[in-house]
Amino acid sequence: MDYGMIGKLEKAKRYAQERNRFHFSSFTVTVDGENNPHTVRYNNGDWNCDCEFFRTRGRCSHTMALEFILEGMVLPEAQQV
Repeated sequence: MDYGMIGKLEKAKRYAQERNRFHFSSFTVTVDGENNPHTVRYNNGDWNCDCEFFRTRGRCSHTMALEFILEGMVLPEAQQV
């Protein structure tokens, strides 16, 4: 590995520890539920999941799990846990 790449690797490790540097605006994730996989989408503070519970309640275990994982990295209005 060349010296330039070593420096970038060290910088990447430092960034990874500084979670406040990261701000997600949109993404799609597949969550392997206990029974089926579910597709969760996030777009500028709005969560969506294809599970039935989300359709009736507007929140579910899949979206809440991602809110916990991404705490501080998604828009504050999306963090209603």
